[in-house]
Amino acid sequence: MDKPSIKTNKKKFTAIDIFSGCGGLSQGLIQAGFSVLAAVELDIKAAKTYTLNHPRTKMFNADIKSIDPRDALNNLNILSGDLDLLAGCPPCQGFSRLRTKNKGIASEDLRNDLIFCFLNFIEIMKPKNIMLENVPSLAMDERFKHFCLALEGMGYSYNFDVLDAKDYSVPQRRKRLILIASINGTPDIAKKSLKVKTVRDAIGNISNDYNDKLHNLVDNRSQKVMDIIKNIPKNGGSRTSLPPHLQLNCHRKSNGFFDVYGRMQWDKPSPTITSGCNNPSKGRFIHPDKDRAITLREAALLQGFPKTYKFIPEHGKGAISLMIGNALPPPFIKAHAMNIIK
Repeated sequence: MDKPSIKTNKKKFTAIDIFSGCGGLSQGLIQAGFSVLAAVELDIKAAKTYTLNHPRTKMFNADIKSIDPRDALNNLNILSGDLDLLAGCPPCQGFSRLRTKNKGIASEDLRNDLIFCFLNFIEIMKPKNIMLENVPSLAMDERFKHFCLALEGMGYSYNFDVLDAKDYSVPQRRKRLILIASINGTPDIAKKSLKVKTVRDAIGNISNDYNDKLHNLVDNRSQKVMDIIKNIPKNGGSRTSLPPHLQLNCHRKSNGFFDVYGRMQWDKPSPTITSGCNNPSKGRFIHPDKDRAITLREAALLQGFPKTYKFIPEHGKGAISLMIGNALPPPFIKAHAMNIIK
């Protein structure tokens, strides 16, 4: 007698990404094994970049405050309680270290209240799991405490910590707060990766003739700036090594911001990639041994995006650098998403 065939149905876990930006969080979720059903993003350029890379995901290019989560569920043909993961990073400018005062109390920025839009989506969609990512200083804010109490009131257990992305296969030092919540018990924070990736791992094999529009989208610098860059010692040098005639007046008077006009080091993770990532006057963004700032492609690789991730050159360097600097590093998200699946 023939044995009956055994059907194995590998579950495809579902997710929605709100405040998606150009897609770093979704990229990490997809790499972990999630099917991202929908994304919400207000900025038109970021939304177009997202859709270019994730064409199967439904994009709601709108202000999240104008979206009724019930309508979104109906549009996606899913029921409240069915979604496996709701993930997002409410805009964090008001919580960032440079914009906070009084030992971590968030500056009054209306974008801070978007964390309650996230909470509204949770209340209505009732996802099985939640992932919130943000800047570390959010943990000090009363709104975050209210958010956590509301989760408890809805039956969720949660865990959060401030982690460094370099400990999760991202070739970059980047401190972030991550909260994981579940309706099915207290979730663990993902374990750190065994190997720390470096600048060399990320961009060491990019040659001068690398044929990529994003890589070749470079700035023209003044002769003064080029002279400064050429005089910064290779592989980790800083502006403190400049001869007096090349030191800027503002730097002579400043006792801080020593990363400005600094070079990255090959065998260490990069500093935090920000929206000024291709501008040497904004941080330690000079290539380890080439006399130029890192390119936007190199910045994306240091964020953990794959080489194939597409950006639209016509959007301009400013818009693209903002997208890259604001993005969530995909390997960081992948590690925590895989832990949720486990």
